[in-house]
Amino acid sequence: MSHPLNTEALNPAHPDLDLLTTEDLLDALLDDQLVAVEAARRAAPALSGAVQAALPRLQQGGRLLYAGAGTSGRLGVLDATELTPTFSWPPTRAVPLIAGGDRAIREAVEGAEDDHEDGHAALLGAHPTPSDVLIAVAASGTTPWVLGAMTAARAQQVLIIGLANNPGTPLLHLADHPVLLDTGPEIISGSTRLKAGTAQKIALNSLSSALMVRLGKVYGNLMVDLKATNLKLEARAARLVQHATACDEPAAHAALRAADGQVKTAIVALTLGLTAQQARARLDAAQGNARAALETP
Repeated sequence: MSHPLNTEALNPAHPDLDLLTTEDLLDALLDDQLVAVEAARRAAPALSGAVQAALPRLQQGGRLLYAGAGTSGRLGVLDATELTPTFSWPPTRAVPLIAGGDRAIREAVEGAEDDHEDGHAALLGAHPTPSDVLIAVAASGTTPWVLGAMTAARAQQVLIIGLANNPGTPLLHLADHPVLLDTGPEIISGSTRLKAGTAQKIALNSLSSALMVRLGKVYGNLMVDLKATNLKLEARAARLVQHATACDEPAAHAALRAADGQVKTAIVALTLGLTAQQARARLDAAQGNARAALETP
């Protein structure tokens, strides 16, 4: 019997999956993941449009809100959480909402995804404004909790970006910027933690990273807004300063100390021969954009 949702359909490619040797099994699983990359590539124009639409709202001080259930919800939590150490994006401006609440990050909360009203209430509980951007994610494209969050977001004039793995679904119709990640049937039928989830992770990574680049969180391809919260990141910060300014390691560490660990402040100070305070003021005038701070006369 066929299923109207591609992600729930039986995959005809491997009817004897459980009979494969371990080596062949892993080959099959890994090869199937390539479909996720292809689906994300096809979605590039839609992702680009979403970035362009979201950017002005974030420049006005808006937030990134995420809504999802199960695997999709956990991927939203992951994307939101990683923005702070990678780009110094304030955690108050990346708000992940997941069906079932925080408990659902670590364990399945059965039935939570079916509660449309709870999704609606969860989004309103984040106190959305028209400057905010909601990234709604659901493999099926039909998850009631996510649709409830989207309905609440629309009423508050929040920009809605919707990621789903099935065409023609309610999530895509409700989104201002629908992003279809058409990955088809899973190799283990219905297990959307596989290539559907991989395509979502690629799309979320690409979407949020592109936004951070456009917001001046990257100089060249250097992660100049990272938070150096451990020894590994402190060493990375010094390497970034050295690479950007061609200074030696002691100079990089000295500049970072003067800049309170802020990589782009250290880069601007060293490049232009400024104090850390002067470099910070120059960055503030350039809305934190390192390239603009360096190139402004």
